[in-house]
Amino acid sequence: MSCVHYRFQSRLTYDSLQFEGLNITAGELKRQIMRRERLKFCQLKISKAQTDEEYTDDDALIPKNTSVIIRRVPAAGLKSSNRRFVGHQAEPSAKSSQTGDSSLLSLEQLLKTENLAEAKASEEDKLKAVMYQSSLCYYSSRAAALLRTSASGGAQGFPAASCWRWTTQTERES
Repeated sequence: MSCVHYRFQSRLTYDSLQFEGLNITAGELKRQIMRRERLKFCQLKISKAQTDEEYTDDDALIPKNTSVIIRRVPAAGLKSSNRRFVGHQAEPSAKSSQTGDSSLLSLEQLLKTENLAEAKASEEDKLKAVMYQSSLCYYSSRAAALLRTSASGGAQGFPAASCWRWTTQTERES
């Protein structure tokens, strides 16, 4: 049995693929690697590990006992799912909270909800509720009340610095 040693560019270790004969075509090697690694919706680029020479033709012969490096490339015609490359960001959460969809929970209801992951609300409101709930134990009851009112009505979701100064001064006096 002959074999070709391959590794993906992101991996450190080589895997071996066994085949019959002295050579294997680049196209057959790609098909076997995709089947073995359970890859879908991508194309593979194969290059020699020693010389970094790329096998561009699927009919190119790769001799036995050769080490190759595999690079995954998005298939032609498919959009990238990586958000860094998207030109604009859609904000459905802002639209859903402004349209007043009755199936979504309001921010006041979310502040009292224990399981935010399964709650029907916009992501923006869920994040505000998480921020409020995670910081609740650090504030006094008066500061928490100010935080709750500003989170439901304020643009940023945080009280102004003057509110915090007022809260700390009134707590010192009492």
